[in-house]
Amino acid sequence: MSHTNAFSRRSLLTVGAAATAAAMLPAANVTAAESAPIIEPPTGKRILLSCKLGMIAKKSPEGKDYTIVERLKLAKEAGFDGVDFDEAGNFTPEQARDAVRESGMFVHNAINHAHWGQRLTSAKEDERTTGRNNIAHCLRVSHAAGGSGVLIVIGRGDDGPEAEIEERARKEIKQLIPLAASLGQMILFENVWNKMHYDHDAPPEQTADRFIKFVDSFNSPWIGMYYDIGNHWKYGQPREWLKAFGHRAVKLDVKGFSRAKNKFVDITSEDDDLPWGEVQKGLDDIGFTGWTTAEVGGGGLERLTIVRKQMQKAFGLS
Repeated sequence: MSHTNAFSRRSLLTVGAAATAAAMLPAANVTAAESAPIIEPPTGKRILLSCKLGMIAKKSPEGKDYTIVERLKLAKEAGFDGVDFDEAGNFTPEQARDAVRESGMFVHNAINHAHWGQRLTSAKEDERTTGRNNIAHCLRVSHAAGGSGVLIVIGRGDDGPEAEIEERARKEIKQLIPLAASLGQMILFENVWNKMHYDHDAPPEQTADRFIKFVDSFNSPWIGMYYDIGNHWKYGQPREWLKAFGHRAVKLDVKGFSRAKNKFVDITSEDDDLPWGEVQKGLDDIGFTGWTTAEVGGGGLERLTIVRKQMQKAFGLS
C-alpha cells in the first residue's frame, strides 16, 4: 500500500469515528434554537377559531401585568385555535417567535393598527413610506411567528379621488409583494368603513364588485381579502359577498351587527340580526377552509371563552 493510500484510509477512518461520536452526543448539546418546539394549530378542522391579541386582557384580575406569553396562554385556555397578532408594531419578529414557542399558542396573522394613520392612500409620501414599512414589519413578524398573512386597511376615501388614491395604494403594495412572496405571506385587505370600494351613505344590498376589482388588479396569488362579515352586513348580504369573493376570501373577521339598531353587538346575541345561517351556506358555497377571527370586546378567560362559544354557534360548530 502506498503512503498516499494509507493516509487516505487513515483519514477516512478518523472522519468516520468522529461522525459516530458526534451522533452519540447527548441531546443537551443541541442548541436551543434547534430544540425549540414547532407550534401548530389543531389539525382536521375546516374552520379555525381565533381572536385578536388586542382582545386579550393585559392585566390579571389582581391587577398584575400579563406578559405576552401569559396573554397568548389565556387565549389557548379559552379554547381558541390561534391568535391574530394585531399588536405587531409593539414587538420584534424575534419576540413574536419566542412568545409563540414559550406559550404553545399558534399565531396565524399579524397587524399594525398604525395603518389608519400612516395610510397607503395618503397624499404625503412620507406617510405612505411609513405605512409600507409598517406592513413590511408585519410580514416579518407573521413569518417569524409561524403565520401566513397580514391584514391591512389600505387607506381612506377622503384622501382624494377614487382612481388617484387606489393608484397610490397599488404602487405601495406592489413594492411589498416580493417580500410577501419570499416569506410566504399573503397581504389581505379588510373591508372597513373607510369610504373605499363601497358607498358609505347608500342603503344596503350593495355588491362586493369594487373590492374584487381592486384585488384582481394586482393579478397576484399573494393578494386577497380578510373579509369582515360584521362590518359589511350594514351594506350587503354576506352569502352573496362570499360567493362573489370566492377564493379571494382567505380569512374572515367576525363581529355581530344589528341593522335594526345600526350598531355592533355580541356575535349571535339577541340584537345580532346578521343571518349566520346564510353565512354558513356562503362558506359552503365557496368551500371555505381557514381562519376566522373575532374582533369584539375582549377581556380575561371568562369573556374570551364566551366569545369562542359565540363563534362556534355562528358557524354551526360543536
